[in-house]
Amino acid sequence: MRRRQFIAGLGGATLAGVSGFAGAQTTSVPGITDREIRMGQTLPLSGPAANFSTVGKAVLSWFESVNAEGGVNGRKLTLIQLDDAFSAAKTVEQSRRLVEREQVAFICAPLGTPTNIAVRGYYNAQKVPQLFIGSGGSTWADDIAKYPWSLGWQPLNTDEGRTFAKHILQTRPDAKIAVLYQNDDAGKDVVRGLKSGLGPAAKQIVREESHELTDPTVDSQVVTMQASGADVLVAWGSPRATIQTLRKAHDVGWKPTIYINQNSSSVPTVLTPAGLDKATGVISAAFLKDPADANWRSDRNVEAWFAFMDKFNAGAAKDYNAVYGTSIAQTVVQMLKQCGNDLTRENMVRQTRRLDLELPMLLPGLRIKTSEADPHPIRTLRLQRFDGASWKLLNT
Repeated sequence: MRRRQFIAGLGGATLAGVSGFAGAQTTSVPGITDREIRMGQTLPLSGPAANFSTVGKAVLSWFESVNAEGGVNGRKLTLIQLDDAFSAAKTVEQSRRLVEREQVAFICAPLGTPTNIAVRGYYNAQKVPQLFIGSGGSTWADDIAKYPWSLGWQPLNTDEGRTFAKHILQTRPDAKIAVLYQNDDAGKDVVRGLKSGLGPAAKQIVREESHELTDPTVDSQVVTMQASGADVLVAWGSPRATIQTLRKAHDVGWKPTIYINQNSSSVPTVLTPAGLDKATGVISAAFLKDPADANWRSDRNVEAWFAFMDKFNAGAAKDYNAVYGTSIAQTVVQMLKQCGNDLTRENMVRQTRRLDLELPMLLPGLRIKTSEADPHPIRTLRLQRFDGASWKLLNT
């Protein structure tokens, strides 16, 4: 019953404009039959970013639950997942396999900024939808006119940087700021958003340090930033790098106000391994409820979430990345429902511009609402502070 309640939480979606696109069945589209919708996904199942594989497992779990209820318009959802090990060259290879050999209808929730940028041109040339990309790269919004077949999902990294900047200006206007960022498009976007949000106060950034995803440690960068005299640290990186940052800052006695990125804010998988005492006071931006946070235990949608996960993916019930993957999968399912029987690739893209959806695990006040003018699904974040046991939303 609770799993049904979780599905019912999607009732905030509207289907305006759907009837105009529910035409004849489109079984000539690759990956579409009367009984199946075949999708593809590239993601790191191995390598330095393999911890994000939880996202893929959650997507599969939600599709499994939908199939148990009869699928979408009588069609079973099939997802072909291929490992790219977070290597752009491997993503290119696996993407071609999905389109040319596996004959998928579209690409669903592929993970990574540099990896998806590497294949965006290919998908757009082939007119294969690359939908709800698991990346906050600003390029998914900035370049959508050039690449209309590619669409992000989550708030942009520049949005995250600007959110941090606004809070710093409100609470620490004289701050000396250090920035530690992953040396890729995603990390650079955060820095760009931070500087844009700070405006003239960007001169208060006293140290910038980057790190590679494959670096074994970020200890030397933390020591260098401490020596800069910074009293605010914006740290954007993988869960592993975030764990190391929090540990090293604590161990060397450095106590700046620390901001970390929302994809590395999970209590059980990041803050607990780092040490809850070392993470106390850390601030993060968020747009999804964290199932590991006791504050949400009485929330009916979170209760339904646990019931759903108990049946389909119990091992990741408290993992924030599982919420993330499930929420993307729910968005995919809504898009397909709106397509009706017109499952042409063109209509899939068209329906991504007509979403009006309140997902069960979005934070209060947030909603997916897209249009031709603004097709990016989510742009707003809320700030939260970790009190040593759970995250507390800030009223900012």
